[in-house]
Amino acid sequence: MQTWIVRSSRSRYGAIELVGDTGTRTTPAALLSACLLILCTIGCVAPLVRHTPHPDPATTMQFPELPPAQGSVPAPVATPAPRPQLQQQPDAQGLSHPTLEDFWDGRAEFVVDVVDVKLPMGESDTIVMSNGELWSFLHASYPSAGTVDRCGNAVSFPGCTVIYRSTDGGFSFQAEDPPVCQFDCLACPCDSDLDHIDQQQYPRVAYGGETLFLVYEYRGRVRMRRSSDGLQWGEAERISPSTIWKRWLRDCYPEESIGQHPFVPYDYECLAGGPPGIAIIDDTIYVFMALGQNPGSMGCYYGPTSSAAMEFQRCQHNPLFTGAESYGPFGASGETANPYFDFRMISSAEVQHINDRFYMLYEGIRGPGPGDHGDTQFALGLARSLEARIDGPWEKFTGNPILVNLPGNVGLGHADLIVLDGQTILYTSLDGKTRSRLVLIWRS
Repeated sequence: MQTWIVRSSRSRYGAIELVGDTGTRTTPAALLSACLLILCTIGCVAPLVRHTPHPDPATTMQFPELPPAQGSVPAPVATPAPRPQLQQQPDAQGLSHPTLEDFWDGRAEFVVDVVDVKLPMGESDTIVMSNGELWSFLHASYPSAGTVDRCGNAVSFPGCTVIYRSTDGGFSFQAEDPPVCQFDCLACPCDSDLDHIDQQQYPRVAYGGETLFLVYEYRGRVRMRRSSDGLQWGEAERISPSTIWKRWLRDCYPEESIGQHPFVPYDYECLAGGPPGIAIIDDTIYVFMALGQNPGSMGCYYGPTSSAAMEFQRCQHNPLFTGAESYGPFGASGETANPYFDFRMISSAEVQHINDRFYMLYEGIRGPGPGDHGDTQFALGLARSLEARIDGPWEKFTGNPILVNLPGNVGLGHADLIVLDGQTILYTSLDGKTRSRLVLIWRS
């Protein structure tokens, strides 16, 4: 077993969504501005909320040619439903496994169990099925994995939601050949605006007893779908406020404001969206999303499992917590830069309920450095609720970031946690090249 020392993922938001408050009169000037903004979005390269680094031509992957359009692809056969994740089950020696609570208190640490589990490097969210299989939901495209949609056509980068499966206890994963998008399209061929076929990014899954709920990011907005088996999914539901916008469209709460960044051009003024997270407590769904930038915050929306996502309400304590107040010294890296790791944006919540607290792994982005063409500084953070309620105030771990120092890598912060037979397992990227499996063990 290889041990790593433990200290105690990017979207283009090109589409514009016009959202107004009920009863607000739209002036001719506002309409003209909206039209100009839409035209610019279609014809220009809009600034990014999460900037994608420009590829080096010398190292850029040569993508395969897209195949010709085909007929519809049948959905795969369903397998057993997810099972609950249990805490504190005894290990082979009769001792209970540690949890994130023990990590927080310094009694446990993550060690690398498998360097490469054959998951794509960036993002995944894994659930344990009742037959022992592990299903990992992630987004993939034809260029990255040969992915095709339900109509049989190639999926453009960054891609749609697919499933990678493990039958060996989560030590390795593989997708069907070719990987097929999990969501049906309303008609063939699939349409990006209606089916989100090319940007079903950063999926997160939670099990509500009889129904699976999946949230994902589409062009900065958060969408939710429901399924009874993890394979057949309902239509996309919109979490009402989630998008990126300017104040002439509508005002925003202070925590949704986008401030100035020293190395990112200023454009959009408000954000509620980005890579989401999800948790289900009793019969209530909590959807986590990024709020604002520079500094970034974590917030949430909630609603009954029986209600439409459009009806979800803001959590009473938004923001749950906020990142660093400044970018910090321009040339800083490593431990010197760590205190500023979550200045630009906070997102990608992965939540566990342990005893009377909630624990969250999240992605912190400091943003680009001098001369960088996109975000280059990613890290993994840990936070904990101050109370027994999930939507109350939270505190950040004093040892953040928790796995590696800045600058980190683009696949590090979108952490994927499961509890299998009581053992806490983490899938993430430590080197920016492979997706690794880490296990939480007691400190010696």
